[in-house]
Amino acid sequence: MALLHTLLAAGFHKLVLCHLNHGLRGKESGQDAAFVRRAAKKHDLPCEIGRVNMDKLMKENGESMELAARNARQRFFRVCAKTYRCKRVLLAHHADDQAETILFNLLRGSNGLKGMQFTASHQVGDMRLEMLRPFLNVTRNQIDIYLADHHIKYRDDASNAQAVATRNRLRNEAIPLLNDIMGRDIRPAVLRAEAASQSLQSAAGELLSSIQTEDPQGRLFLPKLVELSPVMQSTVIHDYLKKHGIPNVSHHLLERCITLITDPSTAKINLPGDRFFRRKEKRLFII
Repeated sequence: MALLHTLLAAGFHKLVLCHLNHGLRGKESGQDAAFVRRAAKKHDLPCEIGRVNMDKLMKENGESMELAARNARQRFFRVCAKTYRCKRVLLAHHADDQAETILFNLLRGSNGLKGMQFTASHQVGDMRLEMLRPFLNVTRNQIDIYLADHHIKYRDDASNAQAVATRNRLRNEAIPLLNDIMGRDIRPAVLRAEAASQSLQSAAGELLSSIQTEDPQGRLFLPKLVELSPVMQSTVIHDYLKKHGIPNVSHHLLERCITLITDPSTAKINLPGDRFFRRKEKRLFII
């Protein structure tokens, strides 16, 4: 609701409200959907409401609740984007969400400190959606103050306070404990550390852009990689994997991929999604 009112106040009126009912909270889920419909009617905006069966999705795809819900939302956004011929999706993730994401990715084993981006592109089926997050630098407390000052009604998802998912436990248990241990809110420090990490990665990217690491066929040229430091080798391979749509590029995966450079006896590394990172004739490429 804060995002919607901010956009309207800034003069944006070609908006579509999109709400996916996950059906996880019985009546409350239906009341959320009805609340969105009323908001759309009040502001004379088109509205799209979808519904999914989460239990069925989790069983069919073997996914956790968090992953199944995220994938369902992205598929729903794709349908809405096609209906209105608009590939831009505005999301209300805020600074507190960002801190949780950074910690979650770090503890899961990501390569470096990684959070969400203000602008990110996601391939969903046959469509590439542009995800925009204008609130990433805005704290939840600032949002609450804005809502109160402007008398904006909203609904809270009660399940966010329950220990039913990893992110919820980070938000409700781990971060408060870390705050207590440190005697201050640790989230600003987490956000600063991520920003510093991204700056270093950006600087490394600019340096590498002056080095031709790929051949005309888009394969990594092994003699060039051998000349680089281990940190730069890891950066090149990380960017190459991400460019070719490899998900969940962890530090452990990068360590295994580096062996294609350092160990002549290794010719192929398994990648997520039943793909392989292969070395052949002084080239590295994905099959």
